[in-house]
Amino acid sequence: MLQTLAISSFSPKYHPYVQHSRCVKTYQPPVTHIHGVLNRNQRKKYAIKCSENSFYPTKRITERNDVVCKPFNNNDRVTAVKLQDGNASKSEDGDESPKNVFLKNLNALYRFIYPYAFFGVLIATTSNSLLPVEKLADLTPTFFLGLLKPLVTSVLMNIYVPAVNQVTDVEIDKVNKPYLPLASGEFSMETGIAITWISALMSLASAIMLRSPPLVLGVILWLFIATAYSAQLPFLRWKGNSFLAAVCAVFTCGLLPQVPFFFHVQKYVLGRPMEVTKPLMFASAFMTCMAVAIAFVKDLHDVEGDREHGIQTLGVILGKEKVLWLSVYLLSTAYGAAVLVGASSSFLLSKLVTIIGHATLLLLFWHRARNVDLSNNASIFSFYMFIWQLYYVECLLIHFVR
Repeated sequence: MLQTLAISSFSPKYHPYVQHSRCVKTYQPPVTHIHGVLNRNQRKKYAIKCSENSFYPTKRITERNDVVCKPFNNNDRVTAVKLQDGNASKSEDGDESPKNVFLKNLNALYRFIYPYAFFGVLIATTSNSLLPVEKLADLTPTFFLGLLKPLVTSVLMNIYVPAVNQVTDVEIDKVNKPYLPLASGEFSMETGIAITWISALMSLASAIMLRSPPLVLGVILWLFIATAYSAQLPFLRWKGNSFLAAVCAVFTCGLLPQVPFFFHVQKYVLGRPMEVTKPLMFASAFMTCMAVAIAFVKDLHDVEGDREHGIQTLGVILGKEKVLWLSVYLLSTAYGAAVLVGASSSFLLSKLVTIIGHATLLLLFWHRARNVDLSNNASIFSFYMFIWQLYYVECLLIHFVR
């Protein structure tokens, strides 16, 4: 049985087990209780042989074996001495159980796919797929089945986007986000690349199987833009250019979760002719503004790593404070426009919900923006996550724009 003895901050003069140099002392570990039962196996005795000026054992001690000790160092406040009896046993730090390994890998995968962005775009996709619904009679079992199928495509695309970004940004993430699986070493590069390729190919295959041209075109654009944003290839790596990075955000968070899925449901699920409606125009415009604000704020807690690796994001060029307030003014303009759109509605419920809802969110947004500590990455990230929460709420409010 493997046992551990902690020796901390002791004086050799008063140590109960090793008292003199050039001596052989018998060590008898104290009796302990394991799960309330007396551990009698500890009552074995161990021989410790000390050389001159040596006061404590530093190697594993086995029954009836001598060990060489070295002088005590005051900096060694706690020294672990592992004691093992004659029977072979495994270390406490040995192989983990299959269940623990599975849970550990599942947790790493959860962080690998950026769950907040993943769920945000998935909610947006579902919300915009419901926009073509005009009456309750449209909500049939066939409709919901047709709604679920493209969501599989959306899930796979949203796995690809953060996956390709992490595969190409491992060194930067070691500075900015060392907790991510590739940066921390929890996932190997081979695992990251495999997840990236599988998600890309399966998202395209699922769109083709649905025989929906809008959806296939949307997936191709999504994969290309996500690759162009991150990949270190000629004419790509758009994240290093502030304007191109904003264009990527407009498509991946603004237009692509809206338009292809709206037209797919309108034409290939409900069987209606494809046409642009007022809710679709509002949702696309508002979510585009929100996507740009998200992209700008996202870069604020990455400024140090981006500057170190020569990536010229807007935060590196203009500074954190200017970029923060640029995002605040942009999103405030979008909320103001939403209030005006609500005021122009001929439906009382639509008017009240749109005006009151967006005005309330605007006040909350300004309150949070004024309390952001730009010197604290945790504060910046908290504000960034708050904008994602506003994104989720907007996915509900857009259905009242009529």
